[in-house]
Amino acid sequence: MEQWIYRFEELGTDCSDLVGKKCANLGEMSKLGMRVPYGFAISVQGFEEFMNLTGLARLVRERIEPCRDMLKKVEVCQDESRAVQCLIESTAMPESMRQEIVNHYRELCRKVGRQDLPVAVRSSGVVSMPGQMDTYLNIIGEDAVIEHIKKVWSSSYTVRAMMYRIEKDLPVEWAPIGVAVMMLVDAKSAGVVLTVLPTTGDTTKVVIEGNWGLGESVVSGEITPDSFTVEKDDLQIVSRMVTRKQGMVVREVSGTTFVPVPEELQEKPCLDDAELVAIAKTALDVEKHFGVPQDMEWVVDKNLPFPENIFWVQARPAKYTKADKSKDVDYIINLMVGMFD
Repeated sequence: MEQWIYRFEELGTDCSDLVGKKCANLGEMSKLGMRVPYGFAISVQGFEEFMNLTGLARLVRERIEPCRDMLKKVEVCQDESRAVQCLIESTAMPESMRQEIVNHYRELCRKVGRQDLPVAVRSSGVVSMPGQMDTYLNIIGEDAVIEHIKKVWSSSYTVRAMMYRIEKDLPVEWAPIGVAVMMLVDAKSAGVVLTVLPTTGDTTKVVIEGNWGLGESVVSGEITPDSFTVEKDDLQIVSRMVTRKQGMVVREVSGTTFVPVPEELQEKPCLDDAELVAIAKTALDVEKHFGVPQDMEWVVDKNLPFPENIFWVQARPAKYTKADKSKDVDYIINLMVGMFD
């Protein structure tokens, strides 16, 4: 079998079809000298190999093909989704594949100098489907990493993911994806940065949103995050909205949980000015590199000094409203695509 696991530093934007867009962008950010958590990517071929070696490719095809025309009925799609996900998650990883994943996880542990390193296991689609597939945080140990890789694979058969493919007239029964396995940053705070104001299309400013703890509370919309606006030309912070942040996502012994924010932090900004400027500056460098406004995810490590404490875990083109949307064909097309994202 050809290579199907890659360290992030081996990848770049030309690898999107190989490992999915998220993993390819993580590799590109590593090459740009950005602080990306150590990690590795399982390629699309890895998913295909698992499905073929175990016979699941045939079983899934035999389940879904006869009822494809019925899958637009939610109850039918739900039944097939549950059945296929159960098949994937209950099937043992072929030993040759299991050993290779374990070897890469052990190498990751050695790099960081920590046994049973907590990692994030994230989906990385070849076709962009934001929010359609799953992410798992604070996964610890070899067996847990293996099981959660299978869970990410199975999430390509959730009802929302299958419905998306039906609407796009894509194959429903075959949806190979990449997987990112990356060191979990011990987050003080986390969030997103966009190099465009998404509601107005203003490309002269950067908006940064964040909360205490891990970034899932921000991207899931569970809380109203702090929000800061920075001018691109001089990196001046021109507006601040510090909210009363009552909940945050933190690590447990295994997995994560949503907990109250300590009283003394609830009305304190989750980033200081130096961190805000550093995040904005890096985001602008990435925007310049890719040539389009960016939507990026950052994490601030609680144990490291500034600026080594800022890590980057996602970069992708930003979606935003353009100023004259009534005459903008691109806007209309993006809006139609966004209906299924």
